[in-house]
Amino acid sequence: MRAPYVMYGASLMEKTTLYLPRTLQVRLRESARRTGRSQADVVRSALDRYLDEAPVGRPGFIGMGSDAELAARDSEAWLEREWSGG
Repeated sequence: MRAPYVMYGASLMEKTTLYLPRTLQVRLRESARRTGRSQADVVRSALDRYLDEAPVGRPGFIGMGSDAELAARDSEAWLEREWSGG
């Protein structure tokens, strides 16, 4: 049984499967044919470009511990006071 990855240049590649609508598959095939590249290379390039431009969201837990009595600027002093027992 072959490993689910291959070397591509200096990069280790993992295999994945995509299910595409027929119209998108046709467009992908045509783009690969026109540019002389493999479909996998077209997908990798498009996905890489998309992920480079995608906004990076903040973690969902930020702000979950909102407290009307404790401001963020005072949190270190609060922690020091509470954890030291005094």
